[in-house]
Amino acid sequence: MARSRTDGLPASKVISHLGVMLLVSAVLGVVVSGLAIPFAGVLGFAARNVSESIDELPQELETDLLPQRTEILDSNGDQIATIYDQNRVVVPLRQISRIMVKAIVSIEDYRFYQHGALDVKGTLRALFTNQAANGVVQGGSSITQQLVKLTLLDQAKGKKERAAATEDSYARKLRELRYAIALEKKHSKDWILERYLNTAYFGDGAYGIQAAAQHYFNVNARDLNLKQSAMLAGIVQSPGAFDPTENPDRSRERRNVVLERMAELSVISQRSADRAESLGLGLDIQQKARGCVNSTAQFFCEYVIEWLKQDPALGDTRRERWQLIENGGLTITTSLDLQMQNAANTAVTSHVFPQEGVIGAMAMVEPGTGEVKALAQSRPLGNGPGETFLNYSVPKEYGKANGFQPGSTFKTFILAAAINQGIPLTTTIPSPAYKSFDLGDYKTCDGYYQSSEIHEFSNFDYANHSVNLYTGTQGSVNTFFLELEKRTGLCEPYTLVRRLGVHLTDPRHEMVPSFTLGIADTSPLELAEAYATFAARGKHCDSLPVLKIEDSQGNLLKKYDSKCTQELPSPVADAVNDVLRGVIEPGGFASAQYPGQEAAGKTGTSTANKSVWFAGYTPNLAAAVAVAGVNKLGDPESLDGKTIGGVTYYSTSGSATAAPIWGDAFRAIAPGLPDETFVPPSSEDIAGVLVPVPDVTGLSIDAATATLEDAGFGVSNGGFVDSGAPRGTVIRTSPAPYAMFGSGDTVTIYVSDGSPKPPKKPDKPDRNGGDGNGNGNGNGNGNGNGNGNGNGNGNGGRGNG
Repeated sequence: MARSRTDGLPASKVISHLGVMLLVSAVLGVVVSGLAIPFAGVLGFAARNVSESIDELPQELETDLLPQRTEILDSNGDQIATIYDQNRVVVPLRQISRIMVKAIVSIEDYRFYQHGALDVKGTLRALFTNQAANGVVQGGSSITQQLVKLTLLDQAKGKKERAAATEDSYARKLRELRYAIALEKKHSKDWILERYLNTAYFGDGAYGIQAAAQHYFNVNARDLNLKQSAMLAGIVQSPGAFDPTENPDRSRERRNVVLERMAELSVISQRSADRAESLGLGLDIQQKARGCVNSTAQFFCEYVIEWLKQDPALGDTRRERWQLIENGGLTITTSLDLQMQNAANTAVTSHVFPQEGVIGAMAMVEPGTGEVKALAQSRPLGNGPGETFLNYSVPKEYGKANGFQPGSTFKTFILAAAINQGIPLTTTIPSPAYKSFDLGDYKTCDGYYQSSEIHEFSNFDYANHSVNLYTGTQGSVNTFFLELEKRTGLCEPYTLVRRLGVHLTDPRHEMVPSFTLGIADTSPLELAEAYATFAARGKHCDSLPVLKIEDSQGNLLKKYDSKCTQELPSPVADAVNDVLRGVIEPGGFASAQYPGQEAAGKTGTSTANKSVWFAGYTPNLAAAVAVAGVNKLGDPESLDGKTIGGVTYYSTSGSATAAPIWGDAFRAIAPGLPDETFVPPSSEDIAGVLVPVPDVTGLSIDAATATLEDAGFGVSNGGFVDSGAPRGTVIRTSPAPYAMFGSGDTVTIYVSDGSPKPPKKPDKPDRNGGDGNGNGNGNGNGNGNGNGNGNGNGNGGRGNG
């Protein structure tokens, strides 16, 4: 740190300083040569000890890289966070204004370019000048000596080393002198001055001239003018006393002292000094927010740092990696999309208020790349009321939160395993409201599940169903999936979930019959990553939050590429997408959340209603939302009776609470997404695929045939029928439009003949016979004149029409 200001120098202090100068003069040659000479005959035994300790010092001062702030950017290069221990940006001397260089030399060491490590003349002159002014006006130590002191202080580890770097003793001064001589021998004056200007503390959290220029004046160091330079040059003597944000009057007085000194040395004219002294400070304070807590993407920022701390390429230990991130002056470009982040923030916080007892979290992932586009959470980062340092949106190793049971969102993995095993999508399974299952009937990776227990499971609506893979999934029928899981076995869906990015670690407690009901804890990011695999037609990509890292000079240090593997056959993923589309399309549980383009998804509600979920996706973006009850320790508790978004719920669900968050976010984002569609599944690859019959009414025979065949159907011409529609156009089909049928099924088209059948003339009533419908009323024999002959007896008869 820079020297502390004193209120005056009494006679005793002057004598003390003179003693130091005499000692310095006496030992200077010894220090340079590196020899130890007994000083007992000159200044006593203590001096001899000082000389001996100096001789034991290393010959050179290690000048490590200066700590610099690290910038975290979104994918477009916009800053989302600044990380630093010291707010510093190192710049070369050529990028510092010449007037700034002249100002600092004038006030701190005006003979800097004429003397060596020690300026005896200048030091003695400063001593007497300061004494006459009854304060510290001019610097006594050379800039090189000051640089040594600042360097030793920056590199001090622990209280003991910091105390040694600042102690008021002859030993410290001589140690600094020894190192200063070594610096002067090894480096040029310009190098030393550049290093000093980048090292010095300028108050209010600004380290180095570039950070100070940006902080106080919102300019770069190369653009500093005279009055700005003089103010900054004056601060370094005592950053606390002359901080312009805290002590503007004292800062201005000190600035004017610098201006007068510059005029005295003829660096500037007296007229320029007078004009600058008449002006105000002209501050334009720019706060450089520190850390993730000040970021617009707080939890994404936290995730990025924790993710990088696990990258061995950045250091051997987590501590080394953090030091590089905090002090390395890096530029970290992430995968974040700020528009998506803002949409996620708004959706989550508008539905789940930042309160104790409830948490809402959302994660967005790009299919096909794994790039994490947004992470949002209802409670802000912090330790105040309604805040948290737990990141619920990411896996535990990155956010310290345990996660939540995902409920029925795990049924999708049973569905995928069933399709992959060739179970037809049209397979119908009777699914009663309540059904008992023998747990020992379920096969794991190591054989049948070891249990003799029989458990009864029920459907969420306590209703009987007879459903297939389409309707059973879209209706989330529990007893259907427990039976389907028995057919698929537990091994394939369990291993599939792990391959798709969900961090399951305990097969003994997770690979169990209730697996399909989502009893294994997970996070929104893991589930979004898994569902993104379906959107990417079976290609799984690891979640990727960072794209590249550059050093302070813009050199590429590391590029992060997507890590993707094909984990499901694309036809299987296509079929899963086709089934899950029904959840968001008309009639589905989440149909109200349709985002304006083709989408698919699955709701989920966990045991005891501790968490509700929605995982949904378009072909180019996947996201998962969780709303959960949490206690003060962050552990799950029931949502029943909780107030969510200002409304108290005594029962909730994925479709009622989590899905609207997803819908709001995606409706805000969808206009900027490519309007893509899922690839329809083919019955040649997947058994029992159901697809809606296209509406071809009004098309020509050729156009209707082509449309139906493109949808996978065979076509049969049912011939012409009477119709007023243009001749040759289709007037109806069998099955009717939008009916769900298997790909490959035949659709019959009926074509207009262009001549509607003339309306039928009404039949005239027969007085003695029928009423035209074959019913005769008359005396004796009544003959109906309708569609048949009516033979009436007595009062009439009923025609056989």
